Amino acid sequence: MTDKSENDRAVRVPRETWGSGQDPWHGHIEGVQIDAGITVLFYSNDTPGRGPKWHVHPYDELFVIRKGRALFTIGDRRIEAEEGDVLLGPRNVPHKFHNLGPGRLETVDIHHSPRWIQTNLPDPELDDEAGT
Repeated sequence: MTDKSENDRAVRVPRETWGSGQDPWHGHIEGVQIDAGITVLFYSNDTPGRGPKWHVHPYDELFVIRKGRALFTIGDRRIEAEEGDVLLGPRNVPHKFHNLGPGRLETVDIHHSPRWIQTNLPDPELDDEAGT
């Protein structure tokens, strides 16, 4: 019996498979699709103030800022990040981010899991603004 070489695991995943919509930097691929231990999300938007809402994952997440500027809230920390920065969102710590502008924000978000597992949460900052 012969073991498969690591070279046999090489795979190309066309954008049509992982992309969503017309934006070339939006979509995701789960590691289970390519026999990998990570899931990769590609995120982009052109609207300052817009971004993923408050949520949590049971695994670490690494954020790579490809383009633009963002304000991350990770737990009780607020961190401004810009093109080329890398941030860690630790497992079980709620987080969110939004485009600071001006212009486009593009991130590559690496989830340390073969599956994308996310729990959306009520945003404590929005609750405070509502006076609750």
